[in-house]
Amino acid sequence: MSARGRPQGLHLRPVCFSRQQQRRLLNHFISKAPEQTGQPIPFRFTLAVKDNIATTTATVNSSPTSASSDPPQPTPALPTTCASHFLSTYRSPFEATIVSQLRARGARLVGKTNLDEFGMGSHSTHSAFGAVSQPQSQSDPPGNNLLQLSAGGSSGGSAVAVATGEADVALGTDTGGSVRLPAAYCGVVGFKPSYGMLSRYGVVPYANSLDTVGLLASGVGRIRELIVGGGGGGQGGEGHGLWEEWDARDPTSLSVAARRRCARRREGYSPQEKERGVLKRVKFGIPLEYNIEELDPRIRDAWAKAAKTLQDEFGARVVPVSLPSTRHALSAYYVIAPAEASSNLAKYDGIRYGTRDTDSGSDATGGVLYAASRGKGFGEEVKRRILLGSYTLSSKAMDNYFIQAQRVRRLVRRDFNRVFALDNPLHERETFDLTDLDESIVMEDKWGPEEVDFLLCPTAPTLAPRLEDIMNQTPVDAYMNDVFTVPASLAGLPAISIPVPLSETATDDAEKSRTAGLQLIGQYWDDARLLAVAEAVLQTLRSTTSTR
Repeated sequence: MSARGRPQGLHLRPVCFSRQQQRRLLNHFISKAPEQTGQPIPFRFTLAVKDNIATTTATVNSSPTSASSDPPQPTPALPTTCASHFLSTYRSPFEATIVSQLRARGARLVGKTNLDEFGMGSHSTHSAFGAVSQPQSQSDPPGNNLLQLSAGGSSGGSAVAVATGEADVALGTDTGGSVRLPAAYCGVVGFKPSYGMLSRYGVVPYANSLDTVGLLASGVGRIRELIVGGGGGGQGGEGHGLWEEWDARDPTSLSVAARRRCARRREGYSPQEKERGVLKRVKFGIPLEYNIEELDPRIRDAWAKAAKTLQDEFGARVVPVSLPSTRHALSAYYVIAPAEASSNLAKYDGIRYGTRDTDSGSDATGGVLYAASRGKGFGEEVKRRILLGSYTLSSKAMDNYFIQAQRVRRLVRRDFNRVFALDNPLHERETFDLTDLDESIVMEDKWGPEEVDFLLCPTAPTLAPRLEDIMNQTPVDAYMNDVFTVPASLAGLPAISIPVPLSETATDDAEKSRTAGLQLIGQYWDDARLLAVAEAVLQTLRSTTSTR
């Protein structure tokens, strides 16, 4: 990679491809599970897993002539590489809790998906296995020159697996937007739950205080079914929601008592609750600080049209809100996340974990074994973030960078808590200092502005860029893609990206098939209602577009 951060091994040229050739070009899988032979094993949905989440065996019958009574034969574990040379041959001896939970609900693993190395990137180009690109529009003839667009990162492979129909559900990890950004670029749904809801046991850590397992699917319904459940059923049963399951092996997993306490203060977790007219009683907030100069006009128009549709045709309230600390969130994130990464990745030294550089001597005898192994094993972006994190944790820089970033994080969380009508069950209630507010915000009463149920904003400031253009970006340019997703991650809040078509504002046929991502953010542990509202919003926008 060059000093400007251009991904290695990414050489682009105009070419013509068939559908089958195009699928290979997407490069969205690192490894695939063997196809079932013999008597098919029943399953309810197919599952793709981001390759920083540990998996063990995929179970299939060994012979096409096997009788249904024959026990299934285990196959070798799929590797868990994190898209890094360091772990290119690593096979986990255990499986991530979330994978086991989904298997118990009828998932069949189809493969491990490509990503930015260790989850560090916004376009899935920083991978030892090559860049991921999103699928060509189905409206374009197969013989046309293929325009390679970013699939988003770091869970780009998972988003493409859903977009191509090769997986009904895909697992990703969301540290600062790594599920929502690929969902926005690829036109699928990407959900980041509340921090502590889904177990992270078996997920290779990037930044412990931010990492969250996320789900991608073509619609909200499947994700909602898995998270909320349908009532009834025992542990791991079809009706048992993932929100109820505590994992003792994950120290960040909310306890059973805390989960139930939070759910009692929320709507949507009980299957007996009615959902009629869900949009008519919802108040959406439009964050003024998200209307940045860099926002693509087409996305701004789609955002405005979506808000107007919800308000005019379905009775939802839409009001402006202010999140004053948002402008500092991105800077704080890129201090906190690399600092935690530098600690988490210290174990990859070629001895305890990772591939050892056998050409170097031993450190004990004055050699540079650690340095050589890490230098060859890590990609340029990972090394950049390790160095940045190590510096911000140094004695000279910690007070000015890391401590200040943590203070900004508290301010970001405070801003969210002050605009939501629901209280955060983990924190005391705070009210606005009116001097912090934008002058355009209308006061509901003397205590402050109107409080809202959810925030409505874009997922990304731009449409999916071309991979060719990404090669000319600096790392800072790439980091800017996370500007709308990072705040919810810093606060640990649930957020979901749903696709919004650009057909009304498109200027040519190529644009008409593209989508923008619309993001909904909710208060902590309001995941069930967020998913219900997101499903209604998506259906509303799709039905409105189809009738025009």
